[in-house]
Amino acid sequence: MAEKVTAERLRAWWAHRQGLDGSLRGAQPEEVLAATGWARSVGGSGPYLGLYARCGAGREAVDAAVAALAVHELPSARGCTYVLPAGDFALGLAVGAGAPEGDIKAAAKHLGVTAAEVDALCAAVVGALGETPMLPAAIRTALGDEVRALGEAGKKRGLSTTLPLALGRLQARGEIRRVPVNGRLDQQRYGYVRWGLDLGLLGAEEAQAELARRYFAWAAPASLAHFRWFSGFTAAVAKAAVAGLELVDVGGGLLLPGEWEEEFRAYVRPKKPRYALLAGIDGIHLLHRDLGRLLDAADGERTFLKRSLGGLADAPAHMIVDRGRLVGLWEYDVEAEEIVWQAFVEPDAALRKAVAETAAFVRDELGDARSFSLDSPKSRAPRVAELRVGMR
Repeated sequence: MAEKVTAERLRAWWAHRQGLDGSLRGAQPEEVLAATGWARSVGGSGPYLGLYARCGAGREAVDAAVAALAVHELPSARGCTYVLPAGDFALGLAVGAGAPEGDIKAAAKHLGVTAAEVDALCAAVVGALGETPMLPAAIRTALGDEVRALGEAGKKRGLSTTLPLALGRLQARGEIRRVPVNGRLDQQRYGYVRWGLDLGLLGAEEAQAELARRYFAWAAPASLAHFRWFSGFTAAVAKAAVAGLELVDVGGGLLLPGEWEEEFRAYVRPKKPRYALLAGIDGIHLLHRDLGRLLDAADGERTFLKRSLGGLADAPAHMIVDRGRLVGLWEYDVEAEEIVWQAFVEPDAALRKAVAETAAFVRDELGDARSFSLDSPKSRAPRVAELRVGMR
């Protein structure tokens, strides 16, 4: 007999679809990303933590997948960087292509950068690059006067030279790609190489529809507003993108592909806890960016650094989840080489085991668990201190 569609069952279903129930154990990183969605990357540990929790992949395996171009970090949805599987490279670039072109239009309007100037610089960059990564400083040196300084006006707009405009356009077109200098995803220092990715003939509308199909495979049930957050599409574009998906409303405006409705209605929430320690920007949250859906009502009243969890758009620290419910917060203390955490539930052996295993992974393979590239032990000290007050 089918269970009622409760918040608890919805969360468990989302965790199931996200592979946080052990169903993807042993899968390859590219398989996990194809099944559960693109991993947001901001120079932090999120992709590593997410893949470790889902399939058990260590850093060496993930880095090998990056080196082999089985997965890659690319500008994609909303122009933001995500780690994508190879089968989605062209799609990711297609749906993110508007961002660099928007930057070029803004530079033309406010900084006097001409289309001809950008075109010439793009050709020069491609000519300078090869298979050995070049750092931006080396590219500027090689191109000399072809890279123009944009003065104080440019600095105020976050654009000191014309080079980022060319690099952004060329990445979006698949002509070049950026490579992490040490092969790791949890930093933001890159060199650039020539690429030449075949983007196919995917038009804008086809790309938008394909992104919608993938999104609802990863995140459903989800609302149109959730999809708009992830995609950055306008209301009209989002509505057109989902038009051919035959989505059904399972309650509260949450939409699900029709072919999954029977399975969803029959789904039974597991009785045993299944804990995972994830980054605050993991897909279980960020695909919807609706933190309240992961919280029990009472937990929304909890405060962290004097802020109510129920009033936040994002988790204030890394997350501990159990069957889709946010049941705790954690951070890594580099000096003590340990995870500092608080749980909203009474810790059991399974939770302590998940904490211990993740702590060993971070300590032995990552060295730290940064939220983003500029997250440092010093900047996270207030979060660690807050967690230590109630550490169990």
